[in-house]
Amino acid sequence: MALATYTRPAPFGAITTLNVVTRFETVLNAFSEWNATRKTRKVLAALSDRHLEDIGLTRGDIMSMTRF
Repeated sequence: MALATYTRPAPFGAITTLNVVTRFETVLNAFSEWNATRKTRKVLAALSDRHLEDIGLTRGDIMSMTRF
């Protein structure tokens, strides 16, 4: 018994729509990651030097953090 493969071409514009949505998703994810990093830096910058020392960071470490 052989299996028949059934393929159908994508409707006109489907690939373009997929590409646009994928790029939009990429931009949205990049913005979301940037915003989370920005918020984290803001919270860490508001901490005192004593609190930063308790968690093992210095003021110089805050700006060197790029991804979480």
